[in-house]
This record gives sequence, structure tokens and C-alpha cells, in this order.
Amino acid sequence: MALGWFQRLKQGLAKTSAKLTDGVQGVFTGRRRLDDEALEELEDVLITADLGPATAAKLTAELAKSRFDKEVSEEEVRTALAQSIAEILAPTAQPLAAGGDPAKKPHVVLVVGVNGSGKTTTTGKLAHQLRAEGKSVMLCAGDTFRAAAVEQLKIWGERTGAPVVARETGADAAGLAFDAYKQAQEAGADVLLIDTAGRLHNKKDLMDELGKIVRVLKKLDETTPHDVVMVLDATVGQNALQQVQVFKEMVSVTGLVVTKLDGTAKAGVLVALAERFGLPVHAVGVGETAEDLRPFKAEDFANGLMGLSA
Repeated sequence: MALGWFQRLKQGLAKTSAKLTDGVQGVFTGRRRLDDEALEELEDVLITADLGPATAAKLTAELAKSRFDKEVSEEEVRTALAQSIAEILAPTAQPLAAGGDPAKKPHVVLVVGVNGSGKTTTTGKLAHQLRAEGKSVMLCAGDTFRAAAVEQLKIWGERTGAPVVARETGADAAGLAFDAYKQAQEAGADVLLIDTAGRLHNKKDLMDELGKIVRVLKKLDETTPHDVVMVLDATVGQNALQQVQVFKEMVSVTGLVVTKLDGTAKAGVLVALAERFGLPVHAVGVGETAEDLRPFKAEDFANGLMGLSA
């Protein structure tokens, strides 16, 4: 029997969840009362799961407000933490709304992020979702430095029935984005998804290239890009915070997609990101297939993280 999405999410979060539940259990082994020492240990547990020091301090302070020096069970603590985490995440749970407004046609989505974050695959999966919603989609293979990225996007194009605008390796990405916009406009496409390069080790080149793509798009339509979606690989943990900071300085990131949650014990970083940046989280990924990238739901994520049922 196919697993429901919450079960798949819970499975995907298993490594992080095991770290948190074992940690909480460890704190309350042979202890019933929520004292200063227990709170300090709990804070450490949250930090090791990459929720970050600021978030960990906030969550334990919240817990102390209602339960300090009281007898508590380990499950009670996990439930309370899950509720507080869901409250932090709730404002960020916003699906990507693209292609519904006739005034924004094509609705341009610039997909950014470092190489290896799952950017090209995510672009393909977003195309799959938008196609399933009945939207017409065009793809632009803007990561012109990696032939593999272009090939990968072409495969997604074939799978989803979305035309792909591509050029030879090393071609000017801004010129390509210009052509792709024109073609999407002529074809009457609802959405244009533009994949981009992500060579962070050469930040200046990347910044210049992204800036040029945005300038070229604005010449065609000053409201574009309508969305700048940053793809983050959860396995990098706290480094994700620095990546978001860097890309926010380069282009105004409007939302996040967090991938590879199933490959890491650091999925708590999503909570740290919400606490620090408050950017919309459009979707989360827990596997390879198009079905494994789904809109982000705060309560499901918080419960999955703390090993609770839906």
C-alpha cells in the first residue's frame, strides 16, 4: 500500500526525529521534574539537531513558562516542543502560487541556490506540480556552465511536457533568459521556470550573472522575476543560514524549497531558517520522485520532527 504524505514525511525525518526523541528521553531518564539542569540539557539536544542556539533558547524558555519545576513526562515535553515549533513555522508555510494571475503572464520564477542543492531537479519537480494543476509551463536551462544540468532539465521537460529553452555550454545566461521570456510570452505560457548556476566559490561572478539576468528580465517586464525561489539542501545544516544570507544579498529571495530532508539528521535547520529569516517555505523534499516534493505544512513537519503522530 502506498504511504500517505505524512508517513513519507515522517520517514524522511526519521534521522532527525531519532536524534531529538533519544535526546529528550535521555534528559528525562531517572528524572521527572523540569528544572534548570533539564532545560539546559534540552537546549543542547535541540542545538545538536540543528535548530540553532537562538531557536533552542526560545523553545526551552517557552517550555519553562508553563512547566518549570513541575513533573513532566517525556511525551509531554515532545508534544509541547512540537506545538511551539509549529507556531514558529506556521507563518512560513506558503505554497508557490504561480500562473494564476493573467496580469503576470508568463509568471517568471527564478530558481537559485548552490550547486548540489537539488536546484535543477527541484525546477523539474515544480514544473511537474504546475502541470498537474493544469498550468502551461516553459523551462529555461540557465545553468549554462554545467552540461549535466541542461541535460537533466531536458529530461524533466520531456517527462512533464514542458518545452525547454537551452543553449550550448558556457552561453550567456542573461541572453538565454531573454529568449526564454520572449518564447514563453509568444507561446502564451502561464509559467516560466528559470534554472540558474550556483557556483558560490566564485561569488562575484555568480552575483554579476544573477544581477544581469534580473536586469534583462526587468527590461521586458519590470515586475519580473515574480518569484525568486532558493533551493536548500538540508544536509548542510547550519550552513544553510549562511547560504540564504549570501543569496539574499545577491537577489531578493522571495521563498525557499528545502530538499534532501530524508538524508540527514539536520532537518531542524528548517526551524532555524524560519526563526531567522521568516521567508515562505513553499515545499519540502524527502526523496527522488516528483511526488516526494510537496507543499510545506508546519504542523506535519513539527510532529514528524518530534516523532509524534499526525
